[in-house]
Amino acid sequence: MIRRCDLDVTTTQATLRIRGTIVTERGVGTYRQPHPKTDRSNRVVALPTFTAEAIRRRLSVMADRSPDALVFQSREGTPLTTANVRRQLRKVLSDAGITGVHRHTFRRTVATVIDDQASVNLAAELLGHTDPKVTIEHYIRRNEHVNPLTAELLDSAFAPASDDEE
Repeated sequence: MIRRCDLDVTTTQATLRIRGTIVTERGVGTYRQPHPKTDRSNRVVALPTFTAEAIRRRLSVMADRSPDALVFQSREGTPLTTANVRRQLRKVLSDAGITGVHRHTFRRTVATVIDDQASVNLAAELLGHTDPKVTIEHYIRRNEHVNPLTAELLDSAFAPASDDEE
């Protein structure tokens, strides 16, 4: 659950401070828990430019300017339930004719891209995982293609000598 005070979009590298999570309890409802699941989940995340621009646009149209104002909320100004977010995502995807995409698809895609471009440790850090094994097991799509360099290495090591080399 993102509040105005969790964002810094005034700097060149906009950031989001993760320091809470949404909890829904039967009989209590949905509320903001003032700490995430684990201590490692407390972190400051640099936002990509396209995300920072979208957040700036969202902040500019929000009526509530208080630091604790929820950036995304229900019509009543209460936290969005996870069920409501899932329902809205399904509707948007359906309206766009997109099938086979679920909310965790986005986390998996991001983790896989970060792993491909940098490292599994960086992907785990971004997702707030204490152990990169969780990231590998549940979020990173395994690349089925072995680097073609392996064939070149084996060719050079085991190729029969040509007549020129004798």
